[in-house]
Amino acid sequence: MHYQDDAKYRLKLAEGFFKEAEDDVKLSRWRSCVDNAQLAVENSGKAILCLFGPLEKTHEPSLQLERLLEQRRIPGKLVPQIEEILPLLGELGSEEHFLTDYGDEESSLSPWELFSKEDADKAIAIARKCLRAAKRVCKIYLSETRKIRRFAPHDFD
Repeated sequence: MHYQDDAKYRLKLAEGFFKEAEDDVKLSRWRSCVDNAQLAVENSGKAILCLFGPLEKTHEPSLQLERLLEQRRIPGKLVPQIEEILPLLGELGSEEHFLTDYGDEESSLSPWELFSKEDADKAIAIARKCLRAAKRVCKIYLSETRKIRRFAPHDFD
């Protein structure tokens, strides 16, 4: 897959999981909401990563983004937006991914016992910020590189 195709695909995944997370809130499915919000956050981070090279298998895109920032491989104009969401990407990372699927095995709490409405509301807010930032970063990066012909920057709105 070409990097623009992969970024667009990851944004499509992030949007789909975000929509499902919003639906889960309406149905009071807190665990499912956090699970879908985590996937929206993860894919938002991966959409950004796709712009800068091959995507590693991970539930923690924040680690790769931190590395790219340290290596100064991200254009300066994008750095503030990425730094803004970096802690959010980490906040809904692999730990939540495993808790929403398996629960807390040490305390024998199922995933449905772990998450509340407050957790769901917080996860939705994080996912919304990460998705918006990922769309903004992709739009700016792709419009500035002018390497694309198939996608217009508005494809990432």
